[in-house]
Amino acid sequence: MATQVGMVANDVKPPETKSKLGIRHIQVALLFLAMLFAYSMRVNMSMAIVAMTDTNNENTFNWNIQTQSVILSSFFWGYIVLQLPAGELAARFGGSILITIVVGANAVISLLVPLSAYYGGWEALCACRVLQGLTQGFLFPTIHNLIGKWVPLEEKSRLGTIIYAGAQLGTAFQLLVSGFIADYWGWPAIFYINGALGAIWTAAYVMLGADSPQTSKMISAEEKIYIQHSLGQVGEQKKLKTPWKEIWTSLPFYAVIIAHCGQNWGFWTLMTEIPSYMKKILGVDIKANGAMSALPYLVMFILGFPFGFVSDYVLKKQWISITVCRKISNTIGIWGPAVTLIGLSYVPAGNIVLAVTLLTVVVGLNAGQYTGYLLVHIDMAPNFAGSMMGITNFFANIISIMAPLMAGLILQDERDPYQWYQVFYVSSGIYFASNLFFIIFATSEKQKWNEPIADDEPERTTKAV
Repeated sequence: MATQVGMVANDVKPPETKSKLGIRHIQVALLFLAMLFAYSMRVNMSMAIVAMTDTNNENTFNWNIQTQSVILSSFFWGYIVLQLPAGELAARFGGSILITIVVGANAVISLLVPLSAYYGGWEALCACRVLQGLTQGFLFPTIHNLIGKWVPLEEKSRLGTIIYAGAQLGTAFQLLVSGFIADYWGWPAIFYINGALGAIWTAAYVMLGADSPQTSKMISAEEKIYIQHSLGQVGEQKKLKTPWKEIWTSLPFYAVIIAHCGQNWGFWTLMTEIPSYMKKILGVDIKANGAMSALPYLVMFILGFPFGFVSDYVLKKQWISITVCRKISNTIGIWGPAVTLIGLSYVPAGNIVLAVTLLTVVVGLNAGQYTGYLLVHIDMAPNFAGSMMGITNFFANIISIMAPLMAGLILQDERDPYQWYQVFYVSSGIYFASNLFFIIFATSEKQKWNEPIADDEPERTTKAV
C-alpha cells in the first residue's frame, strides 16, 4: 500500500530564514554516515579475505577460491530477503528505529566476525555475513523514508545526493584503508574498527536522530513549519491501492529489472574480485592493493555529479526527451564498462598502470546508472517508485549472489590470467545484453496506473491500463 501526501493548508506561510543550518542538516549528516558505515561493513570482506587467505602471514585460512566466492556472496543471501517488505516496515514502524538496527546490528556482528572465523570456520563466517545482509535489507527503504520526512523539496537534490554519496565514499575509504590496517595490525582489526565506528554512530543517532520533524525534540518551530510547508505534511493523506497486476505485466518495468540485474552482475563481480585480481595477477601488495581498488569507486563518486548536472541541463533545455536522456546515461554507464572490460583482457602482463586505469574506467562509468535506469522507477510511476525499487533490487541482488559464485566456478586457478579474462568477457556480455533490452523496451513516460483508485474513493466505472 502506497501513500500520497495531501497539500498543506494555504494559511501556513513558510519562514524566510529557510536556508540557514538546522536540525535537518544534522539528520542529513547522520544519514550520510549511516550509508558510509553500512557500505564499509558491506564491502570490507572483499579486502579482508585477501589478507585472511595470505599464507605468508599468521592466523590465516587455507580457503580455496570457491570457498572464498561463497563467503563473498553470502552477504546477499540475507540482503534479498527483506527487499520487498522493507518499505512497508519502514512506513509502519518509522525510519529511525530501522536505521538504528541496520548500523547497530552490523556493528555488533562485525565485532564477532574474527571469533566466528577462528572458532567456527568459513561456515560461521558466512552466517555472520548473512545476518549483516539481512539487517541491511532495511537500508535503502529506510533512507528513502527518512529523506521523505526530513528534506524539503527545495533541498532534496543536493541533500539527497550528499546522503547517497556516503555509499560510494564508504566503499572507497574501506578499500583504501583496509590494506594498511591489515598490514599493521592484522586482518581482525578491519572488523574491530568497523564495529567500533558503527557503535559510536549508533549511540550518536539514538541521542540526535528522529523519525520526522514532528517527533524531534530539538527542532525549532520555525524549521518544522518550513519542512512541513515544503513537503505538504499537514493535509490529509490518501492511501492508494498498489496496482500490482499492472506493475507485473508492464514490459517497460521488466526492462528496468533487467538493466538493474545486468548492472549488478558487472558491478559486484568487480567489487568482490578486484582485490584478488590485483593480488594474484598484478602482484600488487596489500597496501597498494587497497589504494588501487579504492580508486575506481572514488572516480564513480566524482562522476555522479557531472552526470546529474548534464542530465538536468539537457532536460531543462528540452534538447531531448526524458526517455532518450535516461537511455543515453544508461548506455554510457553500462556499455562503456562492457567495452572497457574487453580492453582489459588485452592488457600485457605486468602493465599495472594500464590495468588499473581500465578498471577505474569500468567502475567509474557505472555512475551513468544514477541518471539512467535508477530514475526510471520515478519517471514511470512516482507514487509507487519505492515498491518498484524493492522489486528490482530483489532480483538484482539475487544476481549479486550469482556473480561471485560464477566467478569462482570459472577461476579454477586464480593465477591464470586467461581465466580472469573469461570472467571479464562474461560480465561484458551481460552488460551489453541487459542494456540492449533496456534501450528497446524501457520508457520514462508516466504510466496510467500511477493514479489508481484510492481506498477512500468510490469505484470508478473505468480502469486505467
